Amino acid sequence: MSLEFSSSGDSPDLEGVAAVLDDADCREIIALLEAPKTVPEIAEAVDLPLSTTYRKLDRLTDAGLASETVGVREGRHHTSRYVASFDRIGISLDDEHEFRVDIGCSNDQSLGIWSNAREEF
Repeated sequence: MSLEFSSSGDSPDLEGVAAVLDDADCREIIALLEAPKTVPEIAEAVDLPLSTTYRKLDRLTDAGLASETVGVREGRHHTSRYVASFDRIGISLDDEHEFRVDIGCSNDQSLGIWSNAREEF
């Protein structure tokens, strides 16, 4: 039995997912992302510097555990919001006896255009 990580384009990187889940700050961030949040909102909630929060969010999006959208706020400034993009993670052996990770979402957590809408008068 091979213990190699699957590198298929269809399957997330097991090593990357495991590393992110092993990081207490990343787990705390994931717990906040039920609804889209900005980086400053996340940083304040988990008591991390903005630079660290950006790095953790990069790791989470690279691992496929969070999604980012860019919205427009006052003027021409853009703001990113992040949300958890999964509700299930499974690890299994494929037909070649290589570990594979499956990240799934049973409900729609998309960051549609209206998730960033705000009433402004």
